Amino acid sequence: MEISVNGAKIYYELPFDIPILGRLQINETLVVSWIVMLLITGLCIWLTHDLKVENISKRQAFAEMLVEAADNFVVGNMGPKFKYMVPFVAALFSTSLVSNLISLTGLRSPTADLSTEAAWAIVVFTMITAQKIKTSGVGGYLKGFTTPIAVMTPFNVLSELATPISLACRHFGNILSGIVINGLIYAALAVASKALLGLIPGAVGKFLSCIPILDVGLPAILSVYFDWFTGVMQAYIFCMLTVMYIANAAEE
Repeated sequence: MEISVNGAKIYYELPFDIPILGRLQINETLVVSWIVMLLITGLCIWLTHDLKVENISKRQAFAEMLVEAADNFVVGNMGPKFKYMVPFVAALFSTSLVSNLISLTGLRSPTADLSTEAAWAIVVFTMITAQKIKTSGVGGYLKGFTTPIAVMTPFNVLSELATPISLACRHFGNILSGIVINGLIYAALAVASKALLGLIPGAVGKFLSCIPILDVGLPAILSVYFDWFTGVMQAYIFCMLTVMYIANAAEE
């Protein structure tokens, strides 16, 4: 990229910003998303390798426990007829969970980018709409926008469009807020460390004030909530809303 400062031209490169085929670009969100998919794929291959009927390993027992948990979650909330949704919901939950927790490694979470949740929400919204059409037919689906009276049609359309928007923004807002709060805490502790240690007279105080000592310990404790707890809960909530929306669409 080229910029001009006081007439002088400066060239620099942005990380994870590689133009491909014109306007198509590979950014950090895409790169980390691919890493997440590779991690999940590798884990699935490892867990399902060398399966046995008898004398199963702890690895296979863990894999069966995960499959049973996903099956119970979907069937328990949607009913037996939606058992075919288990792979989709499991994939959605695992992708969301790993994407949320990958920030612990220092990588930027893909879910801190609204485009990630927007893509997931569009997929979920498409499945909800398909289920409504499957249940009521195209005519019944379109007629639903005119209930209870025709004048409510614009509001019903807005309500329908609000579903994917609320799904995306809820997940994105919670993950991004955690990242912002963690960043503010780190910055505040660094400033506090510099101010407190700077009170020590002489070269010792000058040296120690350059080291953000207070950034050690407390941020790690807060990370248990903002990264681990929030990451797991947001993945669970997103999947719960997904299965509830689809199940409700089948009843209309």
